[in-house]
Amino acid sequence: MRNIIHVPSADIPELELYIGNKEVHLLRYFEPEPGIFIAETRNVIDIALRQGFEPLSVVCVEKMLDDELLDRVGNVPIYVVDAEEAKKRFGYVLTGGITCAMRRRDNSDWREVLKGATRVVVLEDVENPTNVGAIFRSAAALGIDALILSPACVDPLYRRSMRVGVGNILLVPWAYMCRSEAEWRSNGIKMLQDEGFTTVAMALREDNVNIDEPELKKKDKLAIVMGNEGNGLAGETINACDYVAKIPMTNGVDSLNVAVAAGLAMWELGKRE
Repeated sequence: MRNIIHVPSADIPELELYIGNKEVHLLRYFEPEPGIFIAETRNVIDIALRQGFEPLSVVCVEKMLDDELLDRVGNVPIYVVDAEEAKKRFGYVLTGGITCAMRRRDNSDWREVLKGATRVVVLEDVENPTNVGAIFRSAAALGIDALILSPACVDPLYRRSMRVGVGNILLVPWAYMCRSEAEWRSNGIKMLQDEGFTTVAMALREDNVNIDEPELKKKDKLAIVMGNEGNGLAGETINACDYVAKIPMTNGVDSLNVAVAAGLAMWELGKRE
């Protein structure tokens, strides 16, 4: 049975999760247990429920009460707000008429994420939520098995990343690797190699191979390593990788946006011979 609660205003404590908290507060909401993320729009909530994520509460406008999606959230509170109030107080969060607070899962077991994986993408210090969301969306579409993130990467479950990823972040296994940036710099690539992955750094260097190098496609397990938006990959990371690959370009252009480059790399290196 639905637990529907009509509220005259968004200014109630129960709705602070949606409008009164910064992302970091949601991340640490149940610390030391995993915190909360906000799933926006019907499609994203549908994916999250199908993937077994636990809903905590729902906020929606009146028109959404006819949607069967609300039958699948159990007995959590469903707060119904006025459409004009929603536009004024929630902004984009309720553009689709519905949003849902959900419990996170622990994303620290990177070895578990890599079990059975043969093609993975590794993100080093990618800071822009838009880029992370776009990379996850491409990874889901192009059959990448998992993503590994360095400690300085932006959280994939932040709202902007989720919005750009259109829920696909919930479909691709992912985990953070290493407890600190220093550990990542000194040992991250070796940890991947110890798991049997050939590592290929996407960077510009004199000993580059082209991204369509046939030898790369023959590798049983391949990790594609992408770097920060401004600085690219750290020198230590490039030196530690087995290969350094580039995307051939024309007109003097020497780099692409990391999300675009990652998409091209996934398309080309996701293939196996």
